[in-house]
Order: sequence, then structure tokens, then C-alpha cells
Amino acid sequence: MPDTLLLIQMLVMLAVIGAVAGVLAGLLGVGGGIVLVPAFFYAFQTLEYGGDQLMQLCLATSLATIIVTSLRSVHSHHKKGAVDMEILRKWGAGIAIGAIAGVLAASSLRSTTLQGLFGVLALVIGLYLGFGRSEWRLGESMPKGLRRMIISPMVGFLSVLMGIGGGSFGVPLMSLYNTPIHRAVATAAGFGVIIAVPSVIGFLFLPIDPAARPPLTVGAVNLVAFGIVIAMTMITAPWGVKLAHAMDPKPLKRVFAVFLVLVALNMLRKALGY
Repeated sequence: MPDTLLLIQMLVMLAVIGAVAGVLAGLLGVGGGIVLVPAFFYAFQTLEYGGDQLMQLCLATSLATIIVTSLRSVHSHHKKGAVDMEILRKWGAGIAIGAIAGVLAASSLRSTTLQGLFGVLALVIGLYLGFGRSEWRLGESMPKGLRRMIISPMVGFLSVLMGIGGGSFGVPLMSLYNTPIHRAVATAAGFGVIIAVPSVIGFLFLPIDPAARPPLTVGAVNLVAFGIVIAMTMITAPWGVKLAHAMDPKPLKRVFAVFLVLVALNMLRKALGY
């Protein structure tokens, strides 16, 4: 059992991480999960918890926070009429199926494999944030038919393997298919709910070795980290929104892209055992 001082340090660190994740979500439209997963990994690893299931703890706890933050976000956007309900209706079932498949895959993979997958996918997202252009297009409207049947489960599947909501994949996807950015951000919050709810239900039933899990963990969801992060993001996300209206977030997005690439490379380094 870690000593009291170390636990206090970790609680403080989680509070700071939650605060930063909230500001980034409000300022850049980037879901907090992409920050929370590596942060949880560091916190739990420092406390010597997790073992071969460390990444499962991180993914599940991150997705649990996304249920709350996405519900709050989609409610706020829906009141302003920004959520494209037609996209949610047509894409929701496929995304949910992909999310469930993601839980099954994540439950059977070793932590190091999940670290490697997170690193590769985070690297792709970081490069897109850094070099992507708003005028890039793959089509003039969202995919239909077979393409939607293929892409929608992939969004849910890959999001669960990274422990993130709908923003990191959903916003670029909708933007590339000519959806206005504000509508894409609002609708992606709905993706987050569809991804997080079924996946967290699945993770709640994932057995974790009692000796390898932090206190107050149900299935793979750590309630302490969940509670602290939710409390902080609820406070700081509105600050990020205010900052977004007061300044140009584009240079900050590129700085965050560099940070994300470094985090991804560090995850890959650890996955490879270096």
C-alpha cells in the first residue's frame, strides 16, 4: 500500500490533470481523454498498480469521465441547435457496435499492446492537429451505405482502444466531409456519449486482480480518479471556452500537437520496453 504522502501527491496531480484537461477541452475542442489516459497511466504506475491490466484501468476510467463531460457538452450544444441529430441517428448504432467490440478487444490485450496502439493513434492525431488544414475534403457530405457501415464502427472501436470520446476522430472525420466545424464539434460530443456508455458498462464487469487495482475500483473504473477529474473539468472547461473566444486557439493547437506527439512517442517507447 503506498504511503499517505504519495497518495496525497497523486491526488493533487490528478486534480491538476483534470483542470488542464477541462481547459484544453473548452479551448481547443480536444477531448480530455487523450490527456487523461497517459496521465492515469503515470499516476497508477507510480503507485505500483495495474500490472498487465494497467492500460485497461486507464481506458475505462477515462471513458467514465467522458460520459459526464459529453452529456454536459451535447446538452449545451443541443440547446443552441448545433447538434446534427441526423448524423447521430444514422451513425449511432455503428459507433456503439464498434465501442462494444473495442471493449472486447481491450479486455483481451496486454497493457503493452494497448500502449503501443495508443501511441500510434495519438501520433496520427497529433500530426493531423499540427499539419491538418480546414480546407481538406474527402467528400461533400457524410458517407452513406457501405462506407458508413465500415467507418462508423471504426470510430467507436478505435476510440475505446484509446480511451477517448468522439472529438479526436469524429471532428476531423466530419470536417473532411464538409460538416461546419462548430456543428462537427457539437455532434462529436454526441459520439462521445454513444462510445462511452456501452464501453464503460462493459469495463465495469472486467475482472481486475485485486492486488493490482487502486482502492475504490469497480471493474476497471477507478472511482477516485473519476470523481476528482470530473470535479475539476466541470470547473475549468468553461474557462477554456472563454479563452477560445478571447484569443486565437490555432497557435495553441499546434503547441498541443507537439505535446501530443511527444506523449505518443513516450508511450511507444514504453511499449517497446525502453
